[in-house]
Amino acid sequence: MHTDFSGKKCTVIGLGISNLPLIDFLLAHGAIVSARDQKDIDKDDPKMQVFLARGVRFQCGADYLKDMDGDFVFRSPGIRPDVPEIAAAVQNGAVLTSEMELFFELCPAKIFAVTGSDGKTTTTTLTYKLLEAAAKRAGDGRRVYVGGNIGAPLLPLVEQMTERDYAVVELSSFQLMTMQRSAYAAAMTNITPNHLNWHTDMEEYTVSKYNVYRHGAKRVVLNADNDLTAARIGTTGAEEIVFSLTRSAEDLHGTSKIYEQDGYICVNGEKVLRVADIKIPGRFNVANYMCAIGMTLGFVEREDIEELAKTFGGVEHRNEFVREVGGVKYYNSSIDSSPSRTMAALSSYPVKPILICGGRDKHVPFDGLASEILSRAKALVLTGEAKEQIFDAMQKAGCADFPIVIREDFTDAICAARDLAQSGDVVLLSPACTSFDAFKNFEERGRKFKDIVNQF
Repeated sequence: MHTDFSGKKCTVIGLGISNLPLIDFLLAHGAIVSARDQKDIDKDDPKMQVFLARGVRFQCGADYLKDMDGDFVFRSPGIRPDVPEIAAAVQNGAVLTSEMELFFELCPAKIFAVTGSDGKTTTTTLTYKLLEAAAKRAGDGRRVYVGGNIGAPLLPLVEQMTERDYAVVELSSFQLMTMQRSAYAAAMTNITPNHLNWHTDMEEYTVSKYNVYRHGAKRVVLNADNDLTAARIGTTGAEEIVFSLTRSAEDLHGTSKIYEQDGYICVNGEKVLRVADIKIPGRFNVANYMCAIGMTLGFVEREDIEELAKTFGGVEHRNEFVREVGGVKYYNSSIDSSPSRTMAALSSYPVKPILICGGRDKHVPFDGLASEILSRAKALVLTGEAKEQIFDAMQKAGCADFPIVIREDFTDAICAARDLAQSGDVVLLSPACTSFDAFKNFEERGRKFKDIVNQF
């Protein structure tokens, strides 16, 4: 594949945030573009009017995948690559790819890619900020970009990148499923059950994650505390940087070892960062720093790491402090769309939080979460489609004397949590579910939570 798509018939499936710039890119490079989406387009949208004027043919509605042909099929990450219509197009000679795969093929910059079930956005952000600080200190004009599953698409910027630049990319299992290229440095923060409402099973999900390094990564950063990532240690054929919150240097095996000792994050025997200096709460964020340090090892100085730890307050919707009202602190962790994320969030606070849970489930069991809630939360407020499933799991775990409130409406649920709270308490939105029963995405859910709290 190359940047000359002159006369090539390109089908773009899905009109989401990354595929609209993709259509622009393909048109600018001579492609004949058809765009397909289950939802009808808004013909009054100026962007759609421009696309129509430039010859883009739209096929929308129930039959949006029907009669697909052409040279290239670009799928949205949310579309499975094995749906019959896509499989038929590939059988007829089309190349199946995506916006992210095209970016990987064209990008001249050194790519640092992060995936994982939990912690990937924070780790991606930390990696980006560390490389950015190092580039600024060097003052040599090197540029650092960040994107992928976080922020803006990077494809529109690929032609301004050079071999001297860095691109930090967050990748989901959806994006990785058909990926045929790997980054220079690839990290897996952890792998736990997730997205099993989309993937056929845990094995498919796990193999998709492994794609982050399997096509030529030079450096692989692995979590020794997670069974599915630790299983890859010694098998990647790359420089392996291994990190752990619980193991000593002697118990780790890798090219480089990152671990905690005497209150410091250490790398191969050298103290790099005092854990107490990390501003964002939670043990899992210590692991995120370890992973980012592994990704940037040899590219940044200790001073860059220390400065970031003391100043970085976290990413929006991830244990984000909203405000304190009547002595009660409210935190927005709307990103927590799986039980494992909520379990990690529960361990972040000095007091047991009043937890707000619920949404659309991912076909991941809530049994482990229920046990954690009983031991780590003060009370539970349930809402959304999965509220009864979570309540059933709580009953099985033995919640007879544990305060549980169920509310149909999201606003009512937040108000119920407020009514349960007393001065000194923490109210935490950590849903353990996706937002798609009531919101477009977790960001909209988190903003709604903040709007309601800010009106208290």
